[in-house]
Amino acid sequence: MGVVRHVVCAMSGGVDSSVSALLLKRMGYHVTGVFMKNWDSQDERGVCSSERDCEDAYKVCKMLDMPFHQVSYVKEYWHEVFSNLLREYEKGRTPNPDIMCNKHIKFKHFYQYAVNTLGADAMATGHYARTSQEDEEVFQQKQVPPPRTLFRDRFEMRKPVRLYQGADRLKDQTFFLSQISQDALRHTIFPLAGLTKDFVKKIAAEAGFQHVLKKKESMGICFIGERDFENFILEYIEPKPGNFVSVEDGKIMGQHKGWFTLTLGQRARIGGQVDPWFVVDKDITTGAVFLGPTTNHPALFRDTIQTDRFHWIAEDPPVELVRTQMMECLFRFINRMPLTPCTVTLNLDGSMWVMLKEPIRALTPGQFAVLYKGDECLGSGKIIRLGPTQFTLQKGQNCLSCPPKDTNQQHPEPVS
Repeated sequence: MGVVRHVVCAMSGGVDSSVSALLLKRMGYHVTGVFMKNWDSQDERGVCSSERDCEDAYKVCKMLDMPFHQVSYVKEYWHEVFSNLLREYEKGRTPNPDIMCNKHIKFKHFYQYAVNTLGADAMATGHYARTSQEDEEVFQQKQVPPPRTLFRDRFEMRKPVRLYQGADRLKDQTFFLSQISQDALRHTIFPLAGLTKDFVKKIAAEAGFQHVLKKKESMGICFIGERDFENFILEYIEPKPGNFVSVEDGKIMGQHKGWFTLTLGQRARIGGQVDPWFVVDKDITTGAVFLGPTTNHPALFRDTIQTDRFHWIAEDPPVELVRTQMMECLFRFINRMPLTPCTVTLNLDGSMWVMLKEPIRALTPGQFAVLYKGDECLGSGKIIRLGPTQFTLQKGQNCLSCPPKDTNQQHPEPVS
């Protein structure tokens, strides 16, 4: 990428994107603010109001004397994110729409709109993350001479751009960026890379952004907002009642409305049951949801998973992995969970086996295994297969609780 002059900043109507736009202006860039509408709020009576968010984003752009645009990706979000989410739930998995939203909407459609339609040199978001380019000349207001020959222009090897954790480790969002493309990352600025959330709020207060400072931080499904999940998902997937079954003795304990309303590790709501029971497994062929009597039941702990084809951000795959066929790194499958040491091996189809140094609670198919080396986010792959639980290893294969061999989790669809 050449000299960056024009930056399109994704404006959500929140404090992070507002301060990002302000910092870009202070750095001397020509900045255009764009608000994305990705969910048709007229179809729902949800808590989140996109209209208010759009108004707040427009107000910030007006205060900063920035051009403001709106763009709708309602159709793209439905087909590329939400429909996939529903399919994953129907398969008994628990998807992560935030990771897929960044991959397909913000860092594909929005990125293409910024560069191709608005003619931007780069895009910016309010994510707490940084790249290996942040301090290089490519993002500075210096005149960098272009390559002098066609050969250099077309064939010169460029170093891959790497994704690193932001300065505020509590707010770090590299987990959610682990599926974005190298091309989009190369053209992205993260103005909050070196800042903490508290300092961002201080900047917002000094700038007079009171209308965004007082807003609650967005939660829930990406762009849809905070909802009662069971009621929300049952609007799109037909209820499929099944039995709650004790993982210890096979006893039927009650009924649920559908396995897709439940995820591993969560507490099950069972009428008349005083003591808490927790979801430890699901069998979509019978509709059974297996429960354990404690939150740390051994049926919830595993130390091995397989992913689908792994998405590597910078090197595909890393040189170390190619050379030795194994690599030591760090793992998480939930944002903000402590990083766990692991060993990964690469399969011929690009999928990965991840062997954890210690068992982890509620590893879940459909979630993403995100890998790190130090503070670098290497990329991620969707979890498609789980290794045996500690309970299975302790009790042996003949215990009553073992799910049928043809369950979706034990034998997932072939990796493409």
